[in-house]
Amino acid sequence: QLSLTEEEKQLLAQEGVTLPSTLPLTQAEEQILKKVRRKIRNTQSAQDSRWRKKEYLDGLESRAAACSAQNQELQKKIQELEKLNRSLLQQLQALIKQTSNKTA
Repeated sequence: QLSLTEEEKQLLAQEGVTLPSTLPLTQAEEQILKKVRRKIRNTQSAQDSRWRKKEYLDGLESRAAACSAQNQELQKKIQELEKLNRSLLQQLQALIKQTSNKTA
């Protein structure tokens, strides 16, 4: 007894081929069945490949978004530290000026 999956039956019908329901198959029929099964495997492999690629790209996009957010936070922190640095520099200059006035 030859058992075919729905996909195999559908592909055989698309190609206009009918196989007997009992074994053994002729060599030509075996070749047709192998070809159909290979097409199904290739289709599944292609779907899997597209899915893996999509997952990979989604991961990259989320990493890029996270890096972009972190970059913005760090830029903000740099601005705050530069502002603080300028303020401390002004205070230092004022102190130096005061001490130079006292010693003079």
